[in-house]
Amino acid sequence: MRKAPSTKNLSTAQQGIGPRLRRLRKKAGLSVRTLARQLNLSASFLSQVENSLVSPSIGSLEKMALKLGVTLSDLFATPNASNMSLVRRRARPSFTSGWSKARVEALTPSDSGGTLEALMVILAGGGTSGKHPSIAGVDQFAIVMKGRPTVTHGDQDVQLAEGDAILIRAHTPRRWQNLTRYTVQVLIVSSRSH
Repeated sequence: MRKAPSTKNLSTAQQGIGPRLRRLRKKAGLSVRTLARQLNLSASFLSQVENSLVSPSIGSLEKMALKLGVTLSDLFATPNASNMSLVRRRARPSFTSGWSKARVEALTPSDSGGTLEALMVILAGGGTSGKHPSIAGVDQFAIVMKGRPTVTHGDQDVQLAEGDAILIRAHTPRRWQNLTRYTVQVLIVSSRSH
């Protein structure tokens, strides 16, 4: 079992995820226990996420976002203050999951109004998006920018190489893993459901 980092080690973006989840949960009229039960998570864990006490896996955050009707980047990306949807490389909103050994960077503003969302997922050696495959409610196209990740697609484990691309349809179980010791970067583009 991986130990979650303490609050003082969480980035500003990570600390912002908890309050956003709490607001979205309350807006949906759900108690912590009800949402936790619907997500098959413990109420204690969900409460710790909302209070920025733990760093959840990417898969857990995706499940929460899907259930609350938002995208993963909506949980941590900053709103677009102009008509231009430019996100500079050094200013990408991101969060780091200590559990997943990963960093996720938003490449599109959270309220861009478009139909696409782009994320860069960077997995350290031994990193994984989650303990088990999870399901996204939208289609996802991914291209490997660096390294050799393994993706669980449905009931198959497929090793990908730099430059390989894969389309994962909505509701198909998937999990990203880095079974190597070298960093992996995957660009994931999703169709927005709203």
